[in-house]
Formats: sequence, C-alpha cells, structure tokens
Amino acid sequence: MYNAESTIQTKCCDFAARITKMVAYLQRKRGKLYNPIYNQILRSGTSIMANVSESQYAQSRADFITKLHIALKEANETKNWLRLLFASGCLLEKEFKSMNNDCGEILAILTASLNTAKKNDLADKAR
Repeated sequence: MYNAESTIQTKCCDFAARITKMVAYLQRKRGKLYNPIYNQILRSGTSIMANVSESQYAQSRADFITKLHIALKEANETKNWLRLLFASGCLLEKEFKSMNNDCGEILAILTASLNTAKKNDLADKAR
C-alpha cells in the first residue's frame, strides 16, 4: 500500500525521533516531575510511526485502513499531550509550535490517506 520511501513514513519516523529527543531533553533540562506525561507522549508519538509502518504490509485493505486509523488516533493523542506540556510550562511556545505543526501535518496526511483508502474500498465493493 505504501512504499518504503513514502512521505508519510518518512514524516512519521522523523517525528518519532523528534519526540524521543524531546522527551530526553525535557527529562534532563526540565525535571522528572512530569515523567508520566513524558512516557505517554513517547508511547503515542512513536506508535504513529509503528502503525504506519505496519500498514505497509497490511493483509487486506481493511487491515490497512485499521492500521492507519490507529495511527491517526495516536497522532491525535500526541497532539493533546503536546498541548498539556505547553499549558503546564514544560514546552516553550517555539518548541510547542514546531512539534504541534509537525503533528498537524501528520494528522492531515493520515486523514487524507484514510479518506482515499475508504473511497477506494467502497469503489471496489461496488464493482
């Protein structure tokens, strides 16, 4: 469904790396009080990449749609954790905007991909 060099896979991998680096930075520089939140955003932010990667080898279009839908939900969760980190003062505005913009791009691409996959699925079923 996706090739190894797809834009979404690249963006998700880059974003997962940024999330990982962000969490390590926050733990070092801003304290460990918020470790439970850091762990949550680390899980959701890297799960996006994992599910998009799994969708590449989906067993069916339905499986492909399911994997992308899970990635979309994880991206939405990550966006909410980013908001909380910003609201609580863990992230500076510049840091938040950068991460939030990347997450928003991923959400948009996943939404468009899901809409296309669902449309194609309906068209195939109508044949």
